[in-house]
Amino acid sequence: MAESETAQYQVLARKYRPTRLSDLVGQEALVRTLANAIETGRIHHAFVLTGVRGVGKTTTARIVARALNCIGPDGKGGPTIDPCGVCEHCVAIAEDKHLDVIEIDAASNNGVQNVRELIEAVRYRPVSARYKIYIVDEVHMLSNQAWNALLKTLEEPPAHAKFIFATTEIRKVPVTVLSRCQRFDLRRFDQATLAKHLTNVAAKENREVAQGAAALLARAADGSARDGLSLLDRALASAEGEVTEEQVRNLLGLADRAQGFDLFEEIMKGDASAALVRVADLYARGAEPLVVVQDLLEIAHTLTRFKVAPDLANESGLPETECVRGLAMAKSLTVPVLARSWQVLLKGVGEVQNAPQPFAALEMLIVRLCYAANLPSPADLVDRLTKAGDAPAGRPNGGGGGGGGARAMAAAALVASNPAPVTMARAAPSAATELATFAELAQLFQDKREGRLYGVLYNSARIVTFEPGRLTLMPIPSVDKNFAPQVAAKLQEWTGRVWLVSFDGQAQGEPTLATRAAQARDAKKQAATEDPLVAAVLAAFPGAYVESVRGNEEPVPAFTAVPVEAGDVGDAPEGEEAYMIPDNYELDEDPFA
Repeated sequence: MAESETAQYQVLARKYRPTRLSDLVGQEALVRTLANAIETGRIHHAFVLTGVRGVGKTTTARIVARALNCIGPDGKGGPTIDPCGVCEHCVAIAEDKHLDVIEIDAASNNGVQNVRELIEAVRYRPVSARYKIYIVDEVHMLSNQAWNALLKTLEEPPAHAKFIFATTEIRKVPVTVLSRCQRFDLRRFDQATLAKHLTNVAAKENREVAQGAAALLARAADGSARDGLSLLDRALASAEGEVTEEQVRNLLGLADRAQGFDLFEEIMKGDASAALVRVADLYARGAEPLVVVQDLLEIAHTLTRFKVAPDLANESGLPETECVRGLAMAKSLTVPVLARSWQVLLKGVGEVQNAPQPFAALEMLIVRLCYAANLPSPADLVDRLTKAGDAPAGRPNGGGGGGGGARAMAAAALVASNPAPVTMARAAPSAATELATFAELAQLFQDKREGRLYGVLYNSARIVTFEPGRLTLMPIPSVDKNFAPQVAAKLQEWTGRVWLVSFDGQAQGEPTLATRAAQARDAKKQAATEDPLVAAVLAAFPGAYVESVRGNEEPVPAFTAVPVEAGDVGDAPEGEEAYMIPDNYELDEDPFA
């Protein structure tokens, strides 16, 4: 090819960009609405075009610009849904040279100063065209200040100005802007429509593309016409004659679709050895590990749809062979198995993407799937264990303990009869840890040597409500934000039940355990002071006072309280002294008795 011909080559995505509304593929609703608006003269002053990349947002904006400014071959025409393409305005707009059609990239012009310049220019009438049109691409990139500066002009623009916004992130556009615009959602291309479009473009290039190859290209494009044409460009460049399905698979690193169904079937049978051999063969033939996982995900999704709604097989757009095989596989599988496979594969996508050795991650994923496929569902497992537990005990029992032994033996037999590994739930802790009072709850943390959490519960926690499984406290100043989840997790681990630990700043809480203990000590000292014998001693020794009261009813705690440093457990309530029990101390007796 001559050098001049190479320099003039245009990629297919630009060469076959639509120039009329009627050329837009798969956007019938948009075309009908814009055509009616132009024919009736009900042309809005601002449009928002949204959709995924490559569906034609900028192309549609340029078509609208041509439609509004076209003057026809004779120079006397008005706005039309079918621009002539030969008048000065159509030609200039097509070549991106028109002075009155301004395209702005909001990603690099997103500041308030850029918008101020736009607002200043909007006031002036167009140089030669009927309308001055501003096409703002990726408009969601504008800053909040820029949007605020544009709002007034956008609501009441001059009669000669039109705005066309394009974005892939419509949710990032302020609602105050959307309410001032006419919105159009450009649809993603379905695979059948896109495959037909790619075949037609190849025919215009005097090239042939096999039906299977076009379908693979359309599937890889994921609804984007631009991506599909770019992939077609690569396929045409890599093939000398007809573009075949095998060439496209090698080009994209795809696994054979039939091989994908074979692999999924082997996985569902739990045949890890055969599945690993097939995966290794696919990898050796050029299939990318991530693409293999994505194919398995798509198969799991397809089979699930066929399982819950078999009629969808006729509307799936898949080849007949895949539909027939997919329906047969869907009938042999259950929804729980398919759903579990989907979850494992979905997690496996991230593992394969981030693994230093993607193929090794793929093999481990396949092994995990094979074993997971053989696991019974939770409902089946409960049903089988229940039936096994109702069997007669292997020996007589005198005290009612034989039933538990029978259930244990039946469970052991169930696990032994199941070739797949079954993970049994961990037994709940003993009911001896049932907590009746908040003091018992706090003491449990001391017994378990959780000194930091115990210090907060003892010194700073003021309970609002307490019942087994639920604890509500007043907010504790400066407490760690993870305090409540940590307390709930420890309680669930120790007691075997789910606990909800929360804070309520509206209710009045009870005094802390430290306050209540201090009040009890003060009451005993006061009672001791009022005793006649003690009163006589105090009178005989001026300045003497009761330091503490000891008796059989209140053993001396076997620990020394130490002051808490600021920020460790939060501030103690006003008038209270904060103490914390060190982790290396143990209570020999209950100080709350």
